[in-house]
Amino acid sequence: MSPIPTRPLPRPLRVCLTGLCLVLLGAATASSALETRQVRIGFVGAHDGDAMRGASQGIDEANAQGRFLGWHYELVPLADAAAARGAGVAMIVADAAPATLRALADAAAPAAVINVGAADDALRAACLPNLLHTLPSAAMRADAEAQWRRKHADTTATARAWHESFRKYAAAQLNRRYETRHGQAMSDVAWAAWAAVKLVSNTIATHGEAAPAQVHDMIRGDIAFDGQKGADMSFRDTGQLRQPLLLVDGDTIVGEAPVRGVADPGDLDTLGLAACAR
Repeated sequence: MSPIPTRPLPRPLRVCLTGLCLVLLGAATASSALETRQVRIGFVGAHDGDAMRGASQGIDEANAQGRFLGWHYELVPLADAAAARGAGVAMIVADAAPATLRALADAAAPAAVINVGAADDALRAACLPNLLHTLPSAAMRADAEAQWRRKHADTTATARAWHESFRKYAAAQLNRRYETRHGQAMSDVAWAAWAAVKLVSNTIATHGEAAPAQVHDMIRGDIAFDGQKGADMSFRDTGQLRQPLLLVDGDTIVGEAPVRGVADPGDLDTLGLAACAR
């Protein structure tokens, strides 16, 4: 704002300007009181892969929201499990093999590690305390496809977490944002990585806390994350994110699971392992 002119002004204008200055001064004071808090989110995986692209999309959107709330998010590449120790990250997004994910979870505790690339059912059955999964498990996809075949015996379809032609629930806008930024369609892994960042940033914005243990506890709670899928999603005890799946035949979405008429569409626990194997 330009300095107020020092030459004398007519009284009514001078009063008006003084009042304006008082309003702006109050806004500036409030702004300075809301200090920007930094949140570092770790990333393990290929730096030129779908997981990195999805996580970067999530960071962009988290910062678009965070600038109004005093939060700034940074994606921090980590080389391996050893690098996770003392990295000062609120959580870790990981696209890695099952053995690496187990090592990461052990090294990063109490921070949550969110698996976005491995569909391995044994990882879910192990119920590691701080290992979560936004990518659907192999069992979830198999159950979705089996439900579809029970209702449509003469057709086949593949269960997917995401698809570029999905349009409902603001999915079209997400697909468009992603394709504009990255020049390609959003894959299942890219969606899972985007979802990992977004559900964490949404939770931090809601609760105002970003310490690793607190973030883990909060996202393990009733987060009611939508993920542009039109359902309130949350984590099971297995660490798996409950979610509806898309059924795709060729390049066409033909249905969603749980499949109405075979299962309750609102019961997301009909897909995959619903509880820890003990």
